[in-house]
Amino acid sequence: MATLDQCRAALDRLAQNLSSADGSVRQAATFDRSLSCRITDLDVTFVGRLADGTIREVTHVPGPPPHKADIRLSMAGDDLVALVDGELNFAKAWGSGRVKLEAGLRDLLRLRTLL
Repeated sequence: MATLDQCRAALDRLAQNLSSADGSVRQAATFDRSLSCRITDLDVTFVGRLADGTIREVTHVPGPPPHKADIRLSMAGDDLVALVDGELNFAKAWGSGRVKLEAGLRDLLRLRTLL
């Protein structure tokens, strides 16, 4: 089971990957939306903003997210680490229910480039 520090490090790597991306990936990540990532096995939620092509202002809170974010993810810590490390395919994980993603239709259309 991934630790809180490993999950935080994975989110930091994801933020770095987004900020160094170019082309359609960079363009897809340039919108400004609130973001939450619930780590189910640790009973913690990371909250922050997807803005200017990166993830900013990331903090964590115990339990479920305090507010409904524009983009909401939910998964086990090991799955977060595996996704960021490229060892788990997002579409397969989402299709099998290992990863849950909730967002408005417009956001989903923009996010598909990132996923």
